[in-house]
Amino acid sequence: MDKVRRILVRVCKEQTPFVQSVTSHFADYGADEAQVSCSLERNQLILSRGEAGRRLPLKRPAFCPIKHLSAAEAAAIPLDVQQRGIDVGVAIILQTANQKVLLTRRAKELRIFPNVWVPPGGHVEPDETLLDAGLRELKEETGLKLEAKEASPQILGLWESVYPPLLSRGPPQRHHVVVYVLLRSSLSDLQLQASLSPSPAEVSACLWADRRLVGAIVSAVDGEDGELELDHLPSGISVSQVAADGALSDTTLPVTVFVSRVPACGPDLERVSTGTKFALELWLRSLETPDL
Repeated sequence: MDKVRRILVRVCKEQTPFVQSVTSHFADYGADEAQVSCSLERNQLILSRGEAGRRLPLKRPAFCPIKHLSAAEAAAIPLDVQQRGIDVGVAIILQTANQKVLLTRRAKELRIFPNVWVPPGGHVEPDETLLDAGLRELKEETGLKLEAKEASPQILGLWESVYPPLLSRGPPQRHHVVVYVLLRSSLSDLQLQASLSPSPAEVSACLWADRRLVGAIVSAVDGEDGELELDHLPSGISVSQVAADGALSDTTLPVTVFVSRVPACGPDLERVSTGTKFALELWLRSLETPDL
């Protein structure tokens, strides 16, 4: 038998169809968040209700395309897309010794979520643990190499991600559950920056975000209106631009880029992804209760 090439989501050990919302399976009364247990077994991510003390938040956006998919729209999705199932991804929230986290801007040539700010991450490959996959993706995308024995990983939560992110931009093409893993480094952002060597094919810019900026990012809730208080932040945010040859250069982006909300229609824009905002909110909570 051929080796399994992709890691897929299973709910209570039953493979989950592409057009099934994982969050809907666990949430009550159409809610967009649930508590689940997860484990990686035999190259499948198994989600279940589990025991109350061991559960993690699983969330989707209120505008999740799978949630709003009609029966006719679901039937119209090409068979080859439906047969993909729900893929498993892992993303690393890398916390520095001075409490900053690393965000990367996805290259504009990428087919999924181009030019959007996210933590380093990607697909889990066969026979990998979640931690091994996260450390590999961190190394491949940013050049930063952390050893598993030094990582002290903590799973923050899971995010149900669909691309395109809204039905107004077309039918779903990809469906993921992303596991966000927190790693705490003993080095500062300046020390880690010296080893930063991003892959230009995947990353076009990098940023070490402090708690103030992260607080502003998570306050810009996608799908909601309302003014944001940005007086406590500089008008420009310093980032490292990645050239085609991988060279880094300092540049400044408007703070408004990082508090942009997902547009309800039309083309997407440079912003922090909705799932990343969810993960960063969990990270802020972890700072208040570091022993959890």
